Amino acid sequence: MAVEYGEFKGNKMIILKRGDDERFPFSFGKNKAKMIVENIEEIKKFAEEE
Repeated sequence: MAVEYGEFKGNKMIILKRGDDERFPFSFGKNKAKMIVENIEEIKKFAEEE
């Protein structure tokens, strides 16, 4: 997985890519990153569900 950093309208962003040729990377800013960190256990459970 590739991780890059950028900006959108002056705000820092993190950009997650499965590979260098990713057409639609997953990107988000600080506020969403904080929400993800606060809820990481629930996100892990969700990802592991069938």
